[in-house]
Amino acid sequence: MQLPDAPGGLLAGVDEAGRGPLAGPVVAAAVILDPDNPVDGLRDSKQLTQRRRECLYEEITARAIAWATGRADVEEIDRINILQATLQAMRRAVEQLEPAATHVLVDGNQCPPLVCPVEAVVKGDSKVAAISAASIIAKVTRDREMIEMDGRYPGYGLAGHKGYPSAAHLEALQRLGVTPIHRRSYAPVRRLLDEG
Repeated sequence: MQLPDAPGGLLAGVDEAGRGPLAGPVVAAAVILDPDNPVDGLRDSKQLTQRRRECLYEEITARAIAWATGRADVEEIDRINILQATLQAMRRAVEQLEPAATHVLVDGNQCPPLVCPVEAVVKGDSKVAAISAASIIAKVTRDREMIEMDGRYPGYGLAGHKGYPSAAHLEALQRLGVTPIHRRSYAPVRRLLDEG
């Protein structure tokens, strides 16, 4: 895995968590790693256990030059669609970095509008250390929020599936109905609302 240099400046990696779920926000993170204080074991957050992600989260937030998160809530996802909401969350994360990034690498094939140069890197979370770090920060941040939401909306199993369309989640939706944190523009939720 590489830690590329931003020519004459600070490189930020950016990734998101939560494009696929039926409930909850999409959360993006931006991370500027410190080449003089590296974090070992960075990889795509989906390839790590929850416990390992939590440990790496603590290391990244302690050692990075800068890190920040941005989000788009359910209302915004439903209003402008998940892709645009994701790009907005990414932009918000980058804009909160202090010091600011001078160059940004984003996981995937689309870039948010930024004032500094930005490039998309397909499978970037397995190729670029800063993007891997961002994927871990985004995933842990969102997972913690969904565990909290489980207490607010009991019976849906949000702490387990984190809002993704598992069989248990779909069954709970049928039985308990749609909550304020469900994405109404997503087909399984929209279908239920149409039937009701």
